[in-house]
Amino acid sequence: MMGMWFFMMACNLILPVLMIILGRVFIKNPPKKINNVYGYRTSRSMKNQDTWDFAHLYCGKLWWKIGWSMLPLSVISMLPAIGKNDDFIGVLGAVVISVECIIMFISIFFTERALAKKFD
Repeated sequence: MMGMWFFMMACNLILPVLMIILGRVFIKNPPKKINNVYGYRTSRSMKNQDTWDFAHLYCGKLWWKIGWSMLPLSVISMLPAIGKNDDFIGVLGAVVISVECIIMFISIFFTERALAKKFD
């Protein structure tokens, strides 16, 4: 029973940890040139080098903050599942992961809005 809990906890921590790591990378060492492989790649961010640089700095700062906020919340949200059956753990874990994904996609909206505001 605890094996499923540890598995779901690990799954729930993947997105916040990735957001923290990528946020830091985008702030400190973003991709230097616009490319189709790596980075914050939207049509608006890839218009020119200025939008590319701004998008990585803005998104990096946002992901850094969100990742650190989501990390403890993800752990806390899984605590009620300790000792419960695998079905309960799986459903709760899926809900947590879904909320994390929604938050990540909302961060893209804010980055795109900031790009549109700064670069008419």
